Amino acid sequence: MYSLERPISLEQIVKKSRFLAVAVPIASELEAKQALAAHSRGDANHNCWAWRIGQTYRFGDDGEPSGTAGKPILQAIDGQSLDKVIVIVARWFGGVLLGAGGLIRAYGGTAAACLRAGELVGLVPTLEGTISAGFSDLAIIKARLIAFEGVQVLSETFTGAGAEITASFPEAKSEEVARLIADTTSGRSALALKQ
Repeated sequence: MYSLERPISLEQIVKKSRFLAVAVPIASELEAKQALAAHSRGDANHNCWAWRIGQTYRFGDDGEPSGTAGKPILQAIDGQSLDKVIVIVARWFGGVLLGAGGLIRAYGGTAAACLRAGELVGLVPTLEGTISAGFSDLAIIKARLIAFEGVQVLSETFTGAGAEITASFPEAKSEEVARLIADTTSGRSALALKQ
C-alpha cells in the first residue's frame, strides 16, 4: 500500500466544466473532515470527495446524481492501491450536461490523474505495544528501541516501580522487538501487544 508524500492538486476542463482535484494524505477521520473543510470550494457547484484509511472509507456526491462522483473518486484511490488519503474534486458547471457516464469518467478521471501526479510513499503496517520496565532497565530499553529501525517511542508513563513505554514498530519486526526487550532485561520486561 502507498500514500501521498504531500498534498497535490490538478485541474481539468471536461466539456466546458472545470474540475479541480485536491488529494491530501490523512491519518484519521478527523483529518479527513478537516481536509474536506479546508479544500472545498465555496464558489464551486459541487465538492465531491472520497477517502480511505485501511478498511474504513467514505464518499460523497454533493448533489450530483448518486454514484456518479464520490464512488468513482474512491475507485481511483483504490485503483492505485492508495491508503490514508482523501481526494476532493470541485466542479464548476460549464453549461454542457455530461450525463451519468460523463460525470463518472470526469470525476474518476480527474481524481486518478491527480493521484498519478503525486509523489507516493510506501506504507508499512505497524503495531503498538507496551513495555513495563523497572527504573534500572529503563534507559537501556529506550536506547535499544530508538536504535531499532522503524520503532517509535510514543509515550512514557512513570509508575512507582519504573515506567510503561508505548511504542509502535513494523508489524513484520514484532518478534524481533519482543526478543530485544526480553534479552536486554534478562526476561524482567516483555512486550505486550495492543489489541
